[in-house]
Amino acid sequence: MSDVIKTRREGTILEVILDRPKANAIDLATSRLMGETFKAFRDDPELRVAIVKTAGDKFFSAGWDLKAAAAGDAVDGDYGVGGFAGLQELIDMNKPVIACVNGMAVGGGFELVLSCDLIYASDQSSFALPEIRAGTLADAATIKLPKRIPYHVAMDLLLTGRWMNVQEAHRWGLVNEVLPKERLEERVWEVARLLASGPPLVFAAIKEVAREAEAMSFQEAMNWVTKRKFRTVDTLYGSEDNLEGFRAFAEKRDPVWKGR
Repeated sequence: MSDVIKTRREGTILEVILDRPKANAIDLATSRLMGETFKAFRDDPELRVAIVKTAGDKFFSAGWDLKAAAAGDAVDGDYGVGGFAGLQELIDMNKPVIACVNGMAVGGGFELVLSCDLIYASDQSSFALPEIRAGTLADAATIKLPKRIPYHVAMDLLLTGRWMNVQEAHRWGLVNEVLPKERLEERVWEVARLLASGPPLVFAAIKEVAREAEAMSFQEAMNWVTKRKFRTVDTLYGSEDNLEGFRAFAEKRDPVWKGR
């Protein structure tokens, strides 16, 4: 789409690459570009899986561009359709998104990682939320992180701004796998291809139910599923793919998913 946001497509997989030297920091214009990119991915019926990565070796992303802020970019400015970095507030993102993390994920860069469904990181990666030192709030991380890892560990990161190395992140379950840098992209694409071969309507239902159930009691969420109140669940039940899954099992063959 631009020199800053590059994309690569392989079949039903879209790789989105943030390339903004030196630290892949995100200003308002970059955030809006990212939002348009992820929105286009969401709305393209031919695409099933996205990979989010960045260029360079030192930084995955330094997050919010403080130099741009000092030059006039307002913190509460127009981030675009998906909120900051285009992903964390994008409505109805019901397709799997994989983070391919190499280097330091700082502040909003860490929050971008948290917006993904699966996180694979190189052994050279690390994470931090230094907003406390700048006298501001790591808003998305404050909401998400205590739900992903133990509360006291999340509070430690938020209140001190300390660094968490990738081994600790993996120990707390924040990262799916830690890999040597030279093996990282190969593994991410391996997982992306596996997901791309899976049932897209089921993936959509998993993402919507998991997201919306956060604000519901268990029984309320179950009632919404059984009564087909979730749009993606209603689409799934009675679909060609739903029937194909049953037939493939009965016929002892691999299913052929069509997304309808």
